[in-house]
Amino acid sequence: MNKNTIVQTVKLIQGIGPKVNWSEKKNRRLVDAFLALRNKEEVERFLRDLMTESEIGEFASRLEAASLLAGDTQYAAIIERTGLSSTTIARIAKWLNGSLGGYRLILNRLNHHTPSKLGKGLSLNS
Repeated sequence: MNKNTIVQTVKLIQGIGPKVNWSEKKNRRLVDAFLALRNKEEVERFLRDLMTESEIGEFASRLEAASLLAGDTQYAAIIERTGLSSTTIARIAKWLNGSLGGYRLILNRLNHHTPSKLGKGLSLNS
């Protein structure tokens, strides 16, 4: 890895906020809990026990915003459709276009690996 790549990686991590410590026992356990779920019903049951209805709605809206951003929908339309703030939508756009790839990964899988476009010629397949 060259110096420029290291600098860009550090800037990327700093840009997305505090790093989650995935080696921390409670965080590993949360990841393991999701991996242990076997079907849609189990996921629904676990999410409902884990989060409030409001939190589930918030996360669903964020995923919807990512999908709309991938389709080049304007912020105003996303705000109207999801009720999210422009700040939240901007953060989602930042993560969608340059972060660790979580939104791109799940949108690709939800779209059955159909390449979608992200504004500025960026593809979800990265």
